[in-house]
Parts: sequence; structure tokens; C-alpha cells
Amino acid sequence: MKVDWTSERLNRYARQVNLTGFDLEGQERLYAAHVLVIGAGGLGCAAAQYLASTGVGTISLVDPDSIEASNLHRQILYRSDDIGRPKVEVAARVLQTMNPDILVHTYQTRFEAAWFEQYGEKVDVVVDATDNRQSREIIHQQCRQRLIPLIMGAAIRLEGQISVFTHQAGAPCFACLTQLFGETELSCVEAGVMPAVVGTIGSLQALEAVKLILGWPTMSAGELLLFDGRTSEFRVLKIARMPHCPVCGHEIDS
Repeated sequence: MKVDWTSERLNRYARQVNLTGFDLEGQERLYAAHVLVIGAGGLGCAAAQYLASTGVGTISLVDPDSIEASNLHRQILYRSDDIGRPKVEVAARVLQTMNPDILVHTYQTRFEAAWFEQYGEKVDVVVDATDNRQSREIIHQQCRQRLIPLIMGAAIRLEGQISVFTHQAGAPCFACLTQLFGETELSCVEAGVMPAVVGTIGSLQALEAVKLILGWPTMSAGELLLFDGRTSEFRVLKIARMPHCPVCGHEIDS
């Protein structure tokens, strides 16, 4: 998509257009892209904010919830006056105020298996910013069926993690990862969470989405990036495909 490069637009994106390997062509790729952000909580707010400021042309937000007081310490697009309002509506307003160049579509609903058929959205990248395993399994399944790159993030206590699924043959899937870690799942209500950790992971999700759109190298298949907020250390965990995985175990390596 060709962009009308007015002086105002050039000035807005000047600091990233000057990056080596980015230039105006990269900015036009971002402007032509459509990213689906599922979950408008802490991760989704951080990811959507940076996708918008970077100039991703279309962002779709999916979340059924309204804003509560307990959200405000980590969900940075919302203010006290927004309590009781739908998250996606408030987030869209803030994002489009931040960057009037972009489009923001809102869906105040839960992401279900039939979402793509129901709404007919064609997207380039999906950012999973949900907070429960059931939603992640559905999102992964739907993205895998359509070969849509998926960036998953999670944060709890002072720990966070991110993984990228591009669905290559032979690569481990989300089910391989969950089989490795087991069934235990904590929530922020039970265990608490540090806002800056949530923001760190959401920002990394946005970065990986931008890299996918630009065709830059991203995290490798089978890598889980772990962040420890107590020590401010990152480490990479290599995940192997489970031989008898119910999702990908039947596939033949390429």
C-alpha cells in the first residue's frame, strides 16, 4: 500500500524510518498490515499501544470485558473515569487519538472457534494477550489451521514469557509447550502481578509482530523467552516437539 507521505507523517515516523533496513518501504508494509489483538488487558494494552504508535495500519481488538478498578494498575490505556466502560471501546479511542492514521476495529466478545468465519477478518499476525489456557488453545488451533503467525505472551507475579508460532512443519506447537509445563495455572487474582513485567512482555509481543510484518528474523520456532523481573534477566528455553502430541504429533518433518 502506497502512503501519502505528508510532512506530518514523515515527522511522526522519522525516528524508525531511519533505522537500517527499515526505510519508507518498511513503514508502508506496517501501514498495510492488520494485527488482531485478543485480550485488552495488561498485555493487550501494552502491545496495542506500540503497534499503534509504530504505525500498524489496522488493529482489531477482541475482549468481552468492561473496565474495573483493579485493572488500572497494569492496563495502561484506561483511567479512573473509564471504569464500567467496555475495554475495547476505550482502548480504540485512546489508540486513534494517539495515532489518527490507523484504523481500530472493536469486538466486545469472547474469541471463539468460529470467530474468523463470523467476522470475516483477514489478519496478518495474531497477538494472544489472554490470561487462560482454554482461550490460548482455541486461538492456537484457529491460527494453526489458517497458518496465521501467532505471538503468545503471559505474565504472573514478577515473571513473564513469550513465544512465537509460525506453524512450520516439525516445529513444536502450543500443546507441546503445555504438556511440558503441566496443567497448573495461576491467575493475577491469586498470585498477583507486577505492572512493569506485564508491560515488558506486551511490548515484546508488539516488537515480534512488527518483525514478522517486516520480514525480519523473529524468535525461532520452539523457543520460549522467559523474563525474571526480580533479576531483570532473560533466558531462552528450547522446546522440543512431543512425539505423541495430539495436535502436531502426526505431522511429517519437512
